[in-house]
Amino acid sequence: MADLAKLVEEISALTLLEAAELVKALENKLGVSAAAPVAMVAGAAPAAVEAEPEEEQTEFTVVLKDFGPKKIEVIKVVRQITNLGLKEAKELVEGVPSNVVEAVSKEVAEDTKAKLEAVGAVVELK
Repeated sequence: MADLAKLVEEISALTLLEAAELVKALENKLGVSAAAPVAMVAGAAPAAVEAEPEEEQTEFTVVLKDFGPKKIEVIKVVRQITNLGLKEAKELVEGVPSNVVEAVSKEVAEDTKAKLEAVGAVVELK
């Protein structure tokens, strides 16, 4: 077996042109392509980018998708949550899909969703 340290020393003394010729000679001799490992490394780069943690959403919008079978109860809950008048709350509920509250914290959004779902409404958080 060849002395690897000596081989490394000789290869590192090559010029760029000589190193390129060595690569071509090894590709021909061994029947491989030096481009394959580069492609694998380039393919791995997007995975590293995807591994970055996404920013956690801090503001939510509660969207009423359907008022369900208890429209009057949903209107009451909407009035309680939003402090809207009867007419405005009724229009909001009947105009589904509609935003009940916007730019609220996760806790407020989940609480609002739970209250509306408790009376039969279909709600989505965005």
